Amino acid sequence: MKHTLPIADCADRLKVLADETRLAVMRQLLDGPKHVSSINESIGLEPSLLSHHLKILRQAGLVESERDGKAVLYRLSPEVKSQPGGQAINLGCCLLSFE
Repeated sequence: MKHTLPIADCADRLKVLADETRLAVMRQLLDGPKHVSSINESIGLEPSLLSHHLKILRQAGLVESERDGKAVLYRLSPEVKSQPGGQAINLGCCLLSFE
């Protein structure tokens, strides 16, 4: 695999994903875009705590959000594309597999 991210950026992304909740959110988004309420149904956090984790993932460039009426829809960022089969993401420096 070709390395496209500098090592420091890769390390920063891996640090963000070292959190159990953020890793669970990323895994939820492998299946496609989801509303915050749908993510929270499976993770079960206080809404403000989930918002905090989603903000960190957005700041790291791992997820994107968009308004969908009164709700917010989250998806994996285009540069963090899900691999065929949907159980791994490309961080730009390595593949993270959930298998």
